[in-house]
Amino acid sequence: MKVLVTIWYEDVAPRFDLASEVLMAQVDASSGEIKEEKTLVLPSTSAEELCRFILSEGVELVVCGGIENEYYQFLVWKNVKVIDSIIGRYDKALELVATGDLEPGAILKEKEGVV
Repeated sequence: MKVLVTIWYEDVAPRFDLASEVLMAQVDASSGEIKEEKTLVLPSTSAEELCRFILSEGVELVVCGGIENEYYQFLVWKNVKVIDSIIGRYDKALELVATGDLEPGAILKEKEGVV
Protein backbone atom coordinates (compact mmCIF):
# COMPACT_ATOMS: atom_id res chain seq x y z
CA MET A 1 0.00 0.00 0.00
CA LYS A 2 1.36 3.41 -0.95
CA VAL A 3 1.03 5.89 1.94
CA LEU A 4 1.52 9.66 2.05
CA VAL A 5 1.89 11.52 5.35
CA THR A 6 1.87 15.34 5.36
CA ILE A 7 4.71 16.52 7.59
CA TRP A 8 5.80 19.64 9.39
CA TYR A 9 9.16 19.31 11.15
CA GLU A 10 8.79 16.05 13.14
CA ASP A 11 4.99 16.04 13.26
CA VAL A 12 2.04 15.38 11.00
CA ALA A 13 1.28 18.73 9.34
CA PRO A 14 -1.55 20.44 11.20
CA ARG A 15 -3.18 21.54 7.91
CA PHE A 16 -3.36 19.64 4.63
CA ASP A 17 -3.42 22.83 2.54
CA LEU A 18 -0.22 24.20 4.12
CA ALA A 19 1.92 21.05 3.90
CA SER A 20 5.22 21.81 2.19
CA GLU A 21 6.74 18.40 2.82
CA VAL A 22 5.45 14.82 2.65
CA LEU A 23 6.63 11.37 3.58
CA MET A 24 5.98 8.70 0.95
CA ALA A 25 6.11 5.10 2.12
CA GLN A 26 5.37 1.65 0.80
CA VAL A 27 3.74 -0.45 3.52
CA ASP A 28 3.06 -4.18 3.35
CA ALA A 29 -0.34 -4.32 5.01
CA SER A 30 -0.20 -8.07 5.59
CA SER A 31 3.14 -8.10 7.43
CA GLY A 32 3.13 -4.54 8.79
CA GLU A 33 6.54 -3.95 7.25
CA ILE A 34 7.52 -0.50 6.01
CA LYS A 35 9.41 -1.35 2.84
CA GLU A 36 10.41 2.05 1.52
CA GLU A 37 10.37 5.63 2.82
CA LYS A 38 11.29 8.93 1.24
CA THR A 39 10.68 12.54 2.16
CA LEU A 40 9.77 15.01 -0.55
CA VAL A 41 9.68 18.81 -0.43
CA LEU A 42 6.74 20.14 -2.42
CA PRO A 43 7.18 23.09 -4.80
CA SER A 44 4.27 25.00 -3.24
CA THR A 45 1.67 24.79 -0.49
CA SER A 46 -1.56 24.14 -2.33
CA ALA A 47 -4.30 21.64 -1.53
CA GLU A 48 -5.18 21.33 -5.23
CA GLU A 49 -1.57 20.59 -6.19
CA LEU A 50 -1.21 18.12 -3.34
CA CYS A 51 -4.37 16.29 -4.47
CA ARG A 52 -3.00 16.12 -8.03
CA PHE A 53 0.29 14.77 -6.69
CA ILE A 54 -1.49 12.14 -4.58
CA LEU A 55 -3.45 10.90 -7.59
CA SER A 56 -0.47 10.97 -9.98
CA GLU A 57 1.64 8.92 -7.54
CA GLY A 58 -1.06 6.30 -7.00
CA VAL A 59 -1.28 6.94 -3.26
CA GLU A 60 -3.82 4.68 -1.54
CA LEU A 61 -3.79 6.21 1.97
CA VAL A 62 -3.26 9.80 3.15
CA VAL A 63 -2.48 10.68 6.76
CA CYS A 64 -2.90 14.34 7.67
CA GLY A 65 -3.99 16.81 10.30
CA GLY A 66 -6.89 19.09 9.44
CA ILE A 67 -8.30 18.87 5.91
CA GLU A 68 -11.13 20.84 4.35
CA ASN A 69 -14.19 18.72 3.59
CA GLU A 70 -13.95 19.55 -0.14
CA TYR A 71 -10.51 17.90 -0.45
CA TYR A 72 -11.43 15.05 1.88
CA GLN A 73 -14.49 14.22 -0.20
CA PHE A 74 -12.54 14.54 -3.46
CA LEU A 75 -9.86 12.09 -2.32
CA VAL A 76 -12.42 9.61 -1.00
CA TRP A 77 -14.30 9.89 -4.31
CA LYS A 78 -11.04 8.99 -6.06
CA ASN A 79 -10.73 5.89 -3.82
CA VAL A 80 -7.99 7.29 -1.61
CA LYS A 81 -8.46 6.50 2.08
CA VAL A 82 -7.91 9.52 4.34
CA ILE A 83 -7.04 9.30 8.02
CA ASP A 84 -7.31 12.87 9.27
CA SER A 85 -7.14 14.98 12.43
CA ILE A 86 -3.89 13.31 13.49
CA ILE A 87 -1.76 15.14 16.05
CA GLY A 88 1.77 14.01 16.81
CA ARG A 89 4.94 12.65 15.28
CA TYR A 90 4.75 11.52 11.68
CA ASP A 91 7.03 8.50 12.25
CA LYS A 92 4.69 7.21 14.99
CA ALA A 93 1.70 7.74 12.66
CA LEU A 94 3.42 5.67 9.96
CA GLU A 95 4.18 2.88 12.47
CA LEU A 96 0.49 2.77 13.43
CA VAL A 97 -0.54 2.70 9.76
CA ALA A 98 1.74 -0.30 9.25
CA THR A 99 0.10 -2.19 12.11
CA GLY A 100 -3.40 -1.08 11.11
CA ASP A 101 -3.93 0.78 14.38
CA LEU A 102 -4.15 4.44 13.25
CA GLU A 103 -7.63 5.93 13.63
CA PRO A 104 -8.88 9.41 12.64
CA GLY A 105 -8.46 11.93 15.45
CA ALA A 106 -5.56 10.11 17.10
CA ILE A 107 -3.31 12.09 19.42
CA LEU A 108 0.09 10.44 19.39
CA LYS A 109 1.85 11.10 22.69
CA GLU A 110 5.53 10.76 23.34
CA LYS A 111 6.74 8.05 25.69
CA GLU A 112 6.94 9.05 29.34
CA GLY A 113 10.19 10.84 30.15
CA VAL A 114 11.05 11.56 26.49
CA VAL A 115 11.23 15.16 25.35
